[in-house]
Amino acid sequence: MPQSQREDKRCEIRKTDFLNIMRKLSQIAIARIGILLGATALILFLLPHSDRQSYTYELNQPWKYPLLTADFDMPILRDSASANVLRDSIDANFIPFVARDADVETASLTRFSNTVSGRAKHPDITDLQKLLRDVYSRGVLDTRLYEHIKGMKPRQLRMMVKENGATTVSTIDASAMLSPARAFEYIDSIYVRHSSARQLDGDLAKALNICLTPNMMTDSAADSKFRNQEYLQVNGAQGVIKKGQRIVDRGEIITPQIYTNLNTYMELLNKTNNSQNDHRYFYAGQFLFILICFSILYLFMGLYRSRFFNSLRKMTFLMCFITLFVVFSILMFEYVPNGIYFVPFASVPVVILVFFDSRTAIFSLLVTVLISSLVAVFPYQFIFMELTAGLLAAFSIHRLSQRSQLLRTAAFTFLAYCLTYFVSSLITDGNLDNFAWRMIGIFAINSVILSFAYIMILIVEKIFGFTSTVTLVELSDINSPLLRRLAEEAPGTFQHSMQVSTLASEAARAIGADTQLVRTGALYHDIGKLESPIFFTENQHGINPHTGLNPETSAQKIISHVTAGLQIAAKENLPEVIRSFITEHHGKSMARYFYNTAVNQSSEAEVDKSRFTYPGPNPQSKETAILMMADAVEAASRSLQDYSRESINNLVDRIVNGQQAEGLFRDSPISYRDVETVKDTFKKRLATIYHSRVAYPEIKK
Repeated sequence: MPQSQREDKRCEIRKTDFLNIMRKLSQIAIARIGILLGATALILFLLPHSDRQSYTYELNQPWKYPLLTADFDMPILRDSASANVLRDSIDANFIPFVARDADVETASLTRFSNTVSGRAKHPDITDLQKLLRDVYSRGVLDTRLYEHIKGMKPRQLRMMVKENGATTVSTIDASAMLSPARAFEYIDSIYVRHSSARQLDGDLAKALNICLTPNMMTDSAADSKFRNQEYLQVNGAQGVIKKGQRIVDRGEIITPQIYTNLNTYMELLNKTNNSQNDHRYFYAGQFLFILICFSILYLFMGLYRSRFFNSLRKMTFLMCFITLFVVFSILMFEYVPNGIYFVPFASVPVVILVFFDSRTAIFSLLVTVLISSLVAVFPYQFIFMELTAGLLAAFSIHRLSQRSQLLRTAAFTFLAYCLTYFVSSLITDGNLDNFAWRMIGIFAINSVILSFAYIMILIVEKIFGFTSTVTLVELSDINSPLLRRLAEEAPGTFQHSMQVSTLASEAARAIGADTQLVRTGALYHDIGKLESPIFFTENQHGINPHTGLNPETSAQKIISHVTAGLQIAAKENLPEVIRSFITEHHGKSMARYFYNTAVNQSSEAEVDKSRFTYPGPNPQSKETAILMMADAVEAASRSLQDYSRESINNLVDRIVNGQQAEGLFRDSPISYRDVETVKDTFKKRLATIYHSRVAYPEIKK
């Protein structure tokens, strides 16, 4: 192929790769914008909407605003407690309305005759029919209605009576009326008294019980009409507040009556000023407020936390988590008194700190609290309290590695809530007269919920595939089944992994990388050697299975521990971040020993390098880059004949510089300065490990 065509083909490939990258970035950007708008829309939909003239107030709390006067004449309605008492009194003394259904008596007598015909003596049937007519003439009431009037003195009912074309209300004596059960007892007692039988025959009793149905039915229409008329004194106005008169003044305690007056005023105000434009402006203001808060978060993540911002999964989690807390706070505000203070906002920075960093956690707390303050009764007090508690929670957990840390954080948060509430009460009221001890109980419940944030962390790990520090600590336990198996079946590899773990974690600490992640990843990076431990030098004891194998076969045996490690990791459900240490600790380097041997033995064509190259990829993070360096340096240090400082320094420089020259760190965010720091750490650590020891003298005499 001519040179010009090859250049054109390379340009075409570069152009295609560039377009694919831009297409992928566009898709990620669209997804981010969609998440932003979706979260904003959901919160806006759930927010309680009220116009700009609304106030926030609570029963038995002081009025926080200036003097409020009526803009128009408004009725004074009963407060809910008084209204309920009066309504209960009306219900207790109300005389129900009934209507007599003559057809019921006829139907019951006919049914009784048909049921007992041929089963009883004619005189008995006749007597019972007379008794049935007697109880129906008295009146048989529904059981519920009978129980209602039983305690009334006098026992009365009302009926609508039509006379001469006019309908009047008639009060009737109900003292002789019976329920179906009482009517049965009455008939039974009369029948037994006037007959030789001790009790009703079974068939007669059953038939009588079936046929006794109420003939005095509740007149629902009349009952509802007259009951509602009496309710008018409950719902009716007790007076009038004239236009310009005082409703409530600053500092005045909102009693039940004032609370009712305020609700009446707000309801009438909404009706008076129910302008569509006003609502649109108000909704637009809420929308912009939420959008600005989220946009500031996006701006911070894009400028200062690009590694998180470029991860769609992490940004999805962050936005979903914040939105979830805001939605929960809105629902608690709507349905639970003081419910917003039950929401453990301090768990926002605690959970985010586990998967991100402290600044992202604090910024997320700020955004969550600001948006949630839209529904807070006292927004400034709410922001002050929640930010103080949340910041203290974030500061108390620098790195969550033990569950017991959450208990300490919960205790600090509880103290922060109590202190800030005390301060807010002093600032707002100038005294402690309105200090509510029930709020201390709410703060205690809030802190207890916070102490269970560990469950929330586990849920996030399962849903989003993240790995917390707590999980890493648990995985680094050398008594875990997989590491114990490694120690038993491949003891040399286990010791090598322990040394690499120590070496790599020291280097990670020196450059500010994730120490616990490196420590845990190093312990598992060589688990693939469990498939064939004898093929690796550290596990051999005099027998070398590579003897007699050609270099290519031996290289494939060595390289296969990467894929075998991934299979074991999948079987053991190891997190994705740990699997990356398995695939990246060799990157795309070569099994150099066997490649060189193959080249020396080959006298013909060029040796295929791909057969001696690890599958990769090259390290994608600082942590896996550190492990690659530590793994190679620790393995090579075992072959040193001289453990002087100079030989150790030369070894570290030769190996790490060689990896840099091969371009193995190009995909990692590790800097040249970081690499130099890592090298210095390795040198100091290896010099400590392989320091010379004093020879103990022997006794010559």
